[in-house]
Amino acid sequence: MADRIRVAVDAMGGDNAPLEIVKGAVMSLEAGSNHEVILVGREDEVRKALGEAGGSENDRLKIVGASEVIEMAEPPVAAIMKKRDSSIVKAMQMVRNGEAEAFVGAGSTGATLVGGQTIVGRVRGVERAPLAPMIPTQNGSSLLIDCGANVDARSSALVQFAKMGSVYYSNVTGKKNPTVAIVNIGAEEEKGNALVRETFPLLKECADINFIGSAEARDIPAGAADVLVCEAFVGNVVLKMYEGVGKTALKLLKTGLKKNLRSKIGAALALPALKESLGVFDMTRYGGAPMLGLNGLVVKTHGSAKAVEVSNSIMQCYDFYKQDIGKQIAQVI
Repeated sequence: MADRIRVAVDAMGGDNAPLEIVKGAVMSLEAGSNHEVILVGREDEVRKALGEAGGSENDRLKIVGASEVIEMAEPPVAAIMKKRDSSIVKAMQMVRNGEAEAFVGAGSTGATLVGGQTIVGRVRGVERAPLAPMIPTQNGSSLLIDCGANVDARSSALVQFAKMGSVYYSNVTGKKNPTVAIVNIGAEEEKGNALVRETFPLLKECADINFIGSAEARDIPAGAADVLVCEAFVGNVVLKMYEGVGKTALKLLKTGLKKNLRSKIGAALALPALKESLGVFDMTRYGGAPMLGLNGLVVKTHGSAKAVEVSNSIMQCYDFYKQDIGKQIAQVI
């Protein structure tokens, strides 16, 4: 295993590409992790952004040209097949061919998911490769798996999600034997839709995970379980609601603190404590969501990601690779 890993970054994907993506790449290198960044995209645009970001090509930062870009609204399967010289396809091919150990992108989620499964490929025995973001909770963080890759997954796939999620969470946080729960509409075993009712007893019988039962949505922010298992439709709703409530609560808090002179004075006094408390619920600090169960690391970060989130997404690849999480997942499946 190499000491320095190579991360292929889709420089053209996302709402703020290429400048914020390139800034994030430069920021990650300045942070000191032992990795290289390969920026893949339209060379002229990437070089211009690199100059604006105060960076330059060197032994840790390279540019690979890609003439095409897969747009957010394009049908993902057709786009992956037709746009062979797109930044997503070329960056993922580098992972498949051993020219990079990881991929990071903020572009089309659909194209990233299709590319991860068809170009990078799944580990032998893995039914579906789920997206697994860390989400903030009162107790620290939980892993939400799956948050968008596999709508209508089968119960057998959810059991694999639980196993893969346990391995990943344990390595990321250092917590052994993390708790696992299935996202449900009630605590009782007989509650839920057909998929949840079918999956619950399978998780209950699974000896290599620490299954504790159901987790209702209202209990997730309080840290109901370390690993939260669900199919992608439910997971994506939970994730988007999480993000929306966080932004709305912050706006309401700011409005209230600016309401009058007394509230402004109180805000000034409370600001340091508020920043520290609310910082826990800043989603950007957790980086992107890895696709687990692939033959290489694929990390999808938010389409609206700015430099800090891109940087965190790149740096999390180093920890994933050094801990050999991919091999551990292959062993439990």
